[in-house]
Amino acid sequence: MENLRRKHTPSFKAKVALEAIKEQKTSAELASEYIVHPGQIRNWKITASKGLVDLFSEKRRSKDQDKEKLIEELYRQIGQMKVDLDWLKKKLAFEP
Repeated sequence: MENLRRKHTPSFKAKVALEAIKEQKTSAELASEYIVHPGQIRNWKITASKGLVDLFSEKRRSKDQDKEKLIEELYRQIGQMKVDLDWLKKKLAFEP
């Protein structure tokens, strides 16, 4: 039996949610236009509304800063390991 569930791309969901947030059309009109259940459109609209709040919050900025700090630390460690490895290669090459 075939899988009847459709998988929508995130861009499609965002497009439909944005249309729902604009409220220029009813959810029934959007449902018939995009061939999606009205309840699903409502869920995407709620998810999009919550996501918009997070875009402007300080939490997101702090997460991005933490990520940048982690990346810098990892690059520093890689550099240190490269120096250690070069030293070991040099040291082992001179010994008989």
